[in-house]
Amino acid sequence: MLCHIIPGVKGCRFGREYSLGVIIVDALRASATSAMLLHFGVTEILVVKEIDTALRLRNVFSDILLYGERNGLPPKGFDYGNSPSEAIHARGKRVVFTTTTGATLLFEAYPAGFVIMGTTVNLKSVCNFVKNQNLDVVIVPAGLYDDPTFPAEEDWATSVLIAKALDCEICSGYEEFLFWKNILESEGLENIFKTSTHAQKLIKINLFSDVLYSAQLNITNSIPIVVEKKEDYLILKDANNFN
Repeated sequence: MLCHIIPGVKGCRFGREYSLGVIIVDALRASATSAMLLHFGVTEILVVKEIDTALRLRNVFSDILLYGERNGLPPKGFDYGNSPSEAIHARGKRVVFTTTTGATLLFEAYPAGFVIMGTTVNLKSVCNFVKNQNLDVVIVPAGLYDDPTFPAEEDWATSVLIAKALDCEICSGYEEFLFWKNILESEGLENIFKTSTHAQKLIKINLFSDVLYSAQLNITNSIPIVVEKKEDYLILKDANNFN
């Protein structure tokens, strides 16, 4: 298996063009929130790009909860934010989910060989899943969708952890892999999360608890995978339960 590490939209489109497996790593917080929603028993996650679409879908399905964020906070009319700690409230429900970056990148990547969301909280299960697919993969440090210069330290560190666990040959992104591997080994994962540029933005809006929650390792086996595309939303389910 070959592994590429290519950030943002470029990585998603690369995976789609070459029919690779795509692992979107939006560590703070979309990958963690979507994994924990499935962990706590949502029936499915409907991923949308726009707030208006989310609000419209509330009128289509009777069991809908709206989760998501703009500028880190829940949009007006939403039930919850993009917070893994709030995922427990969605048990048995269908969730509509929209975020600034992670949700949009899912649309950019689909269809590819497979499109999943991976991060620290489901790292082991993601790697086991990927190893069983017999496909080369691209790991996508999400960054910030509308700012390709955004540092996204936690996304890169997590992407390196995944690449190390896959133990595969790294092609595109090898220099970046070595750079972040050294930082990870010297600073440690939790410290990178806590001091990252994104974490500082979340701290300013009193969401430091989400930073700590999202930095945890292997607290769920759930793997969000895109299983279908409708006109204006993608359907995410747990790869462990989807055939």
